Amino acid sequence: MKNMSKENKNNDEIEKNLDEDTDSSNDIQKELENNFAKNLFPMIEEYQEKLSICEDKLQRALADYQNLERRSQTEISQRVLDKTNQLMLSFIGIYEDFIRAKTALSQNDTDTEGLDGIMKNIEILLSENNIKPIDALGEIFDPKLHEAVSIVEDASLDEGTITKEVAKGYISSQNVIRPSKVIVSKKN
Repeated sequence: MKNMSKENKNNDEIEKNLDEDTDSSNDIQKELENNFAKNLFPMIEEYQEKLSICEDKLQRALADYQNLERRSQTEISQRVLDKTNQLMLSFIGIYEDFIRAKTALSQNDTDTEGLDGIMKNIEILLSENNIKPIDALGEIFDPKLHEAVSIVEDASLDEGTITKEVAKGYISSQNVIRPSKVIVSKKN
């Protein structure tokens, strides 16, 4: 029995030591958790700031990309329009050659039916590409649309009235691809 009581005493001491170790371990665990939590909040704030900066940079990059894409499309469209206008200007020269040929043949009472068909096709081509002639005769001179090649004195007309069109001008959408060459009136 003495042995048993010694054993019980030893077991009690072991349990007591274990309890003390567990309490101390729990205290250490709680302190570690508290320190971790205290350190976690500043880290969360730091990462939230970094995330905010990254989101801002991403939005700016997206806006820059969209602006670049829009600008590129505009530049491409403008280049296509410029090249189309150059090509149409060449067709206008051919068209005017046909007009002169028709005028010359008409003076000799020659049939111009074939030329009329060709001229009609060129007019359709110009129209499909939004190329329109500039009406100048009787209008007031506009340096954006007209090129004055001569001035004529005429007191009966307003200053700057176009009295004669020497060469037809053409406009594509809002761009003048060739100004009208005109003679302009001037008062004495």
